Amino acid sequence: MNSPATQLKLAAFADEIANELDVQIAHCRKNGVTHIELRGVAGKNVLDFDAALRKEIKQKLADNGLGISAIGSPIGKVRLDEPFDAHFDRFKIAVELAAYFQAPFIRLFSYYPAAGASHADHIRGGRDEVLRRMQRQVDYVKNLPVVLVHENESNLYAEKSAQCLDLFQSLNSPKLRCAFDFANFVLAGENPLDNWRQLKPYTVHFHVKDARAADGQCVPAGEGEGRIGEILADAFASGYRGFLTLEPHLAVAGQFAGFTGPDLFKTAVDALRKVCREKRIPLAS
Repeated sequence: MNSPATQLKLAAFADEIANELDVQIAHCRKNGVTHIELRGVAGKNVLDFDAALRKEIKQKLADNGLGISAIGSPIGKVRLDEPFDAHFDRFKIAVELAAYFQAPFIRLFSYYPAAGASHADHIRGGRDEVLRRMQRQVDYVKNLPVVLVHENESNLYAEKSAQCLDLFQSLNSPKLRCAFDFANFVLAGENPLDNWRQLKPYTVHFHVKDARAADGQCVPAGEGEGRIGEILADAFASGYRGFLTLEPHLAVAGQFAGFTGPDLFKTAVDALRKVCREKRIPLAS
């Protein structure tokens, strides 16, 4: 029997199950998911929760023995030419929420190109401004018990691992680390195993979705080209004991959220459990 200290914790973007909080909780419990990556409830983004909704979520999660793995914010999903101060105020809300929900991580992104700029222009000409914005965010949390975890995604500055590595090496802060997303690297035309070799020293969190390169379809863990089993086995052998956060996108994959539904969510959980069993990776539940 493995002790909790030697087990990985199963989490989920529960808004992929349903909008309703009670349905999210019920299906997380039913599937042995112990933590929620808080992104949406009742059709509202996490940064737009009012005080009453925050209180309701916190109480119901506590009553059901569920924790928060991260604040699944959309910070950094704006164009680089959009005013930063207003966006930074949104970032401050994410930090406040992390404290309120005792979340160890805040998920964020690395900004879209300015209007009319190509992605190549963004990488060449936008780098300094991306780093400036990310540095300001890192500085804001330097004395707080939270870590910012960057997720790569299509058209962002750090869509591919070279730019992800640039962020982590240039800012060189334990307050900015990697949320490794297998499918997003597949969809970026890269080999996640190569990405893992580069980003392993910076990875403190995993988002679990898989994908096929040929058609861009998200699929259950182990059925695509994400190399999930190999990477998780190496992470576990190297001492990783954090979260595996399901973000399956099995029904819909959108710019700001995905959807899976209750039945396909079970499919996603079962697939990840199968991968972990085959690689002898123990999961808490």
